[in-house]
Amino acid sequence: MAQAVRWTHPLSYLNSDGRRHPKENSLATAALVLGVVSVVCAWWPGLHVPGTWVGIVGVLTGAWGQYISATTGERFVTIIGLGAAAVGFYINMMHGGFLT
Repeated sequence: MAQAVRWTHPLSYLNSDGRRHPKENSLATAALVLGVVSVVCAWWPGLHVPGTWVGIVGVLTGAWGQYISATTGERFVTIIGLGAAAVGFYINMMHGGFLT
């Protein structure tokens, strides 16, 4: 019954193959955080400039994270972040874009 009391790390979902992937996990988490920030900035039209920049950085981070991902959990988190960053980017572009 040792497996019943064994503590599992919160990132064990991302490391489903049993090996550590610090760079891939960092990119997946960064893409998710950037996507959420971009979507939150899209709620206020006055924050469209930082929201647009955060969105484009989130899309590029998510694309690179998807390219080097090693497990399905990393790909799942990266795609959620990538999609959120893209949606936030497009809504922020609708509100005025990069520089206006």
